[in-house]
Amino acid sequence: MKGTPPVERFDPPNMEAYGRICGWTLTRSHARSGDPIAIAGYLGKGDVFDRAITEFAEAYATQNDKDYEQFLAAIDGGRIPAVDD
Repeated sequence: MKGTPPVERFDPPNMEAYGRICGWTLTRSHARSGDPIAIAGYLGKGDVFDRAITEFAEAYATQNDKDYEQFLAAIDGGRIPAVDD
């Protein structure tokens, strides 16, 4: 069963609820995929993967902060319209 809700008409509380439901569904589906024993065997006992995923997460967070600052600057500069509730 698939459906497409009219997200363009959602108010902020409904959009937040929809986002949470989508996130929960995606997380649950990914958590159930794969074979945990095979994945653990593939990753091994070292910390190479741990360090790599940490480095990626930190770089991603830094880029996210930069993107958000550019987004706010675009709003302040009038390039993107924004509504304050």
